[in-house]
Amino acid sequence: MSSKRQPGQGGDSDTGKKRKKREEVAELSAVVDDEEVKRAVREAWSRREHYSHGNLELDCHPFPHCIIQNFISSEAFVENLQRELLDLSFHEKSNDLYKFRQSDDLKKRTEAHISGLRAAVFGRFRSWIGEVLGVELEPTVDISCAKYHHTDVLLCHDDELEGRRVAFILYLVPPWQSSDGGTLDLYSTDSHFQPQSIVKSLVPSWNTLVLFEVSPVSFHQVSEVLSEDKCRLSLSGWFHGPSLERPPRHVEPPIPRSPHLPRDETLLLEWVNPMYLDISYQEQIQEEFEESSEIQLKDFLKEEKFREVNESLRLSQVQWTRRGPPNKRCYEVASLETVPPCVSACWELLRSEAFFLLLSNFTGLRLHYLYAEKERKDTPECFGELRRWSHGDYTLLHDGDAARAEYALDLVLPFGCSGESPEFGGFTSYIANEEDEELLTVYPEENSLALVYRDKETLKFVKHINHKSSSQPAGASACRTFYDFSFVYYE
Repeated sequence: MSSKRQPGQGGDSDTGKKRKKREEVAELSAVVDDEEVKRAVREAWSRREHYSHGNLELDCHPFPHCIIQNFISSEAFVENLQRELLDLSFHEKSNDLYKFRQSDDLKKRTEAHISGLRAAVFGRFRSWIGEVLGVELEPTVDISCAKYHHTDVLLCHDDELEGRRVAFILYLVPPWQSSDGGTLDLYSTDSHFQPQSIVKSLVPSWNTLVLFEVSPVSFHQVSEVLSEDKCRLSLSGWFHGPSLERPPRHVEPPIPRSPHLPRDETLLLEWVNPMYLDISYQEQIQEEFEESSEIQLKDFLKEEKFREVNESLRLSQVQWTRRGPPNKRCYEVASLETVPPCVSACWELLRSEAFFLLLSNFTGLRLHYLYAEKERKDTPECFGELRRWSHGDYTLLHDGDAARAEYALDLVLPFGCSGESPEFGGFTSYIANEEDEELLTVYPEENSLALVYRDKETLKFVKHINHKSSSQPAGASACRTFYDFSFVYYE
């Protein structure tokens, strides 16, 4: 399915007059015309019970969804429809939530089979769904075509947007297996209506339609396409009608913040590359930072300290816990009680009073009392995590981000990312709130301290790490797992 953050799309962008083409009639599966089947589906849907008949199956776990195989009765029609769709122009779509190619809205396309299918979906099939659900669906239907190729993905979301009532997908794929990726994954939810884990995966199948009611629990994703030579082609969209009642959105508890630890400059002398402790060089850094609000300080830690932490993270029995929920984030964080001494010491460095002062010298921000106004009573604070990243991990923008946004200094110090490439994902993107414009991209780089100052209108996400990160040729240095210390400092 397409993202709920996707901008509205226009119809046919072609110019000039066109001769109207003859519309081919799309004959739908006989189960759609069977009154007894329709009555049985309606009853089963209302009772949240399983039902199947011929090519139709209704499953209510983890939320009601209906699968109709051989949705279009004519094989020749489906083949011609596929041919017309592949001839359309497609646009690259990529943000925090997805990466794939999509056509313009198909409402005004005049191709014989596209218009024929549209008439059947907007007409008879819309009436069928309305009767099954017992709701009046609007004549307007969103419909577009999507192509997913190798590493394309659509991450966890619920499709909820004002007016959307039923989502549908019609697959036009070659023979497909679960090992090809591109499955439609359905999530269970917790007591807060937040997604928990994937409990069912639907493998795309030629001429098969899947539909489900858009609801507070309809969390799903299109898993990453792993096949390098197959195209996952589909038609998808929404029927509009009265939205289901939604409970108040769950608000996550605030992230706990801590003041600095009382550690002096001895820690800096032990850990930090001496050139970054030179006052004149710090002045140069501050000048550059104040001009661009971001900087990357290469070879930040002493080489022997960096190697020690790097090896310890790779070899030690650290306890890692996955952070979710998957509609917001998916990565692992370390339990600090289980990290080896050198990793713990690096953590203390980044939380120390001496480091707060060093950051003030780098940035000009008031992260230490020597930089603060005399009348100031609050204390600079920070929040930090030691994170582990691997194939499939990401963070997403979500509604709470903008509401909680504030001025802050982000710090990231990566380990074990030698050989990382931008095409793998795993980089941090900064964007302006409610805009697609990318302001800055920070790529993970070995022993390079990244500092970014963001305002209340700036949001960030970590791009999904795709299959390429773990499928390099033998002997390649590309990492399969990397780590970082991630801190946020508040004045």
